[in-house]
Amino acid sequence: MAHTIGMAAHAGAQAVRLGLYLGLNRIVGWRTSALGLEKTQAPVETPRGPVPSQADLLRDLVSVLMQDAAAVRDGLYPPMADEPSLPVQLARIRDMLADLPSTVARRNDRDASTARASANADALPDYFVQDFHFQTDGYLSDRSARLYDLQVETLFYGAAGAMRRQGLRPIAAYMHGRDQRGINLLDVACGTGRLLRAIRLAYPAMKLAGLDLSHAYLNEARRHMSGLRSVDFMAANAETIPLPNASQDIVTTVFLFHELPPEIRRRVAAEMARVLKPGGLLVFIDSLQMGDRPAYDGLLEMFPARFHEPYYRHYAIDDLDSVFSDVGLEATEQSTAFLSKMMVRRKAG
Repeated sequence: MAHTIGMAAHAGAQAVRLGLYLGLNRIVGWRTSALGLEKTQAPVETPRGPVPSQADLLRDLVSVLMQDAAAVRDGLYPPMADEPSLPVQLARIRDMLADLPSTVARRNDRDASTARASANADALPDYFVQDFHFQTDGYLSDRSARLYDLQVETLFYGAAGAMRRQGLRPIAAYMHGRDQRGINLLDVACGTGRLLRAIRLAYPAMKLAGLDLSHAYLNEARRHMSGLRSVDFMAANAETIPLPNASQDIVTTVFLFHELPPEIRRRVAAEMARVLKPGGLLVFIDSLQMGDRPAYDGLLEMFPARFHEPYYRHYAIDDLDSVFSDVGLEATEQSTAFLSKMMVRRKAG
């Protein structure tokens, strides 16, 4: 009964969020058009693949939200509260809309360089120091970290959290019969800590660590974990994870690989495999790739044309199965949820 009540509460909250983010997405679209993006931006080639209709997107969006609610019903994790307080959220919406004119101007000029003005930009890899999505300051400022979750949820119509939480299903299967107090989990490129918060709520005693290159985003992640058992946060490069060999039972990563150059993807995959224990679990969530859902292929073609995603086109056709198999991570499961795919791998041994 408790799980059913929790599912109803969670589904109700998700319905409210859906209305909020559908509305915000529409407002951002209107404002973008009014600011002249469509008139001044270089023409975007017509996609060769099919593009889903708004009805198709809404149907698949509702499907992933229902999967999320069903996981609460099944006891895989408790109802999730993803939003800050109303005053904080309203302030962030105001700031996001206020930042839109400069974002549109940079899109028009194809300028993705504001992150390079950061004080510590010189100490970071070149592929990281740029404005992904033409986001002001890239991933390197407190302002960016404060607005990031709102921007991503607006882009995905409020489904980002639900797509991310799909990763808790294979974690629950792995944890069956195991004592969480003895389990070490590392979230690679943890960003603002949304996945870590969801895992902590589901597994209060698990030993959690989060790694990211951005100090600003790690500070935001610490705020999201406020009131919960602490997480070991590390400001470090996933190409050289500062953890011993075979030290982690579970490694997770969400929406990282499509923002890495091809050779860096392979280094990061090798590092994740290195720190996993034999038999350990990798839960990988990222964008769909070409052919995962053929009806979406045209949408994937258009994405890097509208947003600054310099490595996305290669990601969309990269052979991720070989990337992971080559470092000893064997396939156990693969699925899609709305605009995301999940790959679950186990370390041989």
